[in-house]
Amino acid sequence: MPIALVDCNNFYVSCERVFNPKLEGKLVVVLSNNDGCAVARSSEVKALGIKMGEPWFKMKDIAKKHGIIAYSSNYTLYGDLSARVMSILSNFSPKQEIYSIDECFLDLNGFDPATLMAYAQKIRMTVKQSVGIPVCVGIADTKTLAKLANHCAKKLFAGNDGVCDFGMLTGIERSTLFARIPVGDVWGVGRRIAERLAVMGIHTVEDLRCADPELIRQQFSIVLERTVNELNGHPCIELDEVGTPRQQIMVSRSFGSPVMYLDDLAESVAYFTTLAAEKLRQDGSVASSLCVHVRTNPFSEREPQYQSSKIVALSQPTDNTTKLVKAALNGLNEIYRAGYRYKKSGVLLMALQPKGTIQPTLFDDPVEQAKSDNTMSVMDRINRKMGKGTLTIAASGITKRWAMRRESKSPCYTTEWSELPEVW
Repeated sequence: MPIALVDCNNFYVSCERVFNPKLEGKLVVVLSNNDGCAVARSSEVKALGIKMGEPWFKMKDIAKKHGIIAYSSNYTLYGDLSARVMSILSNFSPKQEIYSIDECFLDLNGFDPATLMAYAQKIRMTVKQSVGIPVCVGIADTKTLAKLANHCAKKLFAGNDGVCDFGMLTGIERSTLFARIPVGDVWGVGRRIAERLAVMGIHTVEDLRCADPELIRQQFSIVLERTVNELNGHPCIELDEVGTPRQQIMVSRSFGSPVMYLDDLAESVAYFTTLAAEKLRQDGSVASSLCVHVRTNPFSEREPQYQSSKIVALSQPTDNTTKLVKAALNGLNEIYRAGYRYKKSGVLLMALQPKGTIQPTLFDDPVEQAKSDNTMSVMDRINRKMGKGTLTIAASGITKRWAMRRESKSPCYTTEWSELPEVW
């Protein structure tokens, strides 16, 4: 059963280039929250040897020397372009699994194997023309092999124009190729597992493919045993069309500058709870409890340190932003301590369940529930149409002195009326 893994190339950087073509061929990095580390690098930056997660302050000298252009993360833009890419890709297969913001699996079962390379090129061309994002496609009989094929399409088979189909290789050709690839490049094999495998003499993908599955399970886990079977073309990981419902939703951020006062801290907690509630409603779920947490900066050794959290049980599972914010602020009031410089806060929605499964109680008011649902629905529709945060609760604040530092953020070209691109 052929499976394709479609992966956007240097996704965050590619998103910036869609609306700023002058960045093509330039050295570009996208930085994490508060402009801390490199979370995306253009191919030109990777060629300089700059690693993923490299702190920006360590890169400034080499950035100045080579003219590296740095952008703050613009997650609103990236999320919108991701949705457009995934929508287009859904037209190429009856079954699609969105694996992350920049990659998805497509079921190609029933397609003529001789046409898959051309079909993959059509996928790449359509996404590029429609959204402007370049993608690579890996095709194989299992999800693990499809991930590996995509890796080969990017790193090893540049002459194939971003496509690799393992079905086009003979057994000898595949073994020769796998013997060139480090075992750490296999999906699910991290650095620590690769080091343990090396002790057993397993250094390459081919070594792992030829390993005894039962021995691998004994020494590691059933998960790695499945990886071995998948490398041998035996599907063990099914395509997940719907996606597993989230059991928790976390929204947490570090502040652009330290916060000392309860009012500012409460604004941040209310804002993060509002974002979490939006995600909750998107999933069609409700939360039965939440956890609010705060902490100081553990790297400021000269300052007094404090961190705490509080779990708040809800009287009734809900997706109402106002009720969730009220509960979160009640928890914050219990854990707040004056005299500290807080660096981070966050909210975790827990014990999630589908909204339709809530058991009504004797004291429920159907009219009030309908009003609540209508209010949240109107708020979500307005924010989708006019931009995130257009309509929100007052407790989340306006000035947001605690907001993340994003000194080089590009405009939200596709989601904010005031930032739409202009053509002259």
